[in-house]
Amino acid sequence: MQQQTLTKAFRFFRLNFEGFVWLTALILLALMNPASTQPSLCLLHHLGIDSCPGCGLGHSVSAAFHGNFYSSLKQHPLGIAAILLLLMRSIQVFYQNYKYQNPQSYGKNL
Repeated sequence: MQQQTLTKAFRFFRLNFEGFVWLTALILLALMNPASTQPSLCLLHHLGIDSCPGCGLGHSVSAAFHGNFYSSLKQHPLGIAAILLLLMRSIQVFYQNYKYQNPQSYGKNL
């Protein structure tokens, strides 16, 4: 019984891996301090370039999660759009895999 449960859990995680990655990224960005200048994995930051578009997008998303929408737009104009797109993609991944795993339940309520 426990082996079957672990197998199902592993399969669920494997099928929805992309959705989990995007949700984890959004959660980590939501927890990040938008004004932070902590050490980064960004190659451009280590080369001394302070205006990296990727870092700006990350700070923009973080600022939007903290309710600082003006700062978010100032950091990168697509930060709020990135949140919406990543949330929509995560939902799409989970929904498509739900349809794949439960084909008999899909379409009955249309």
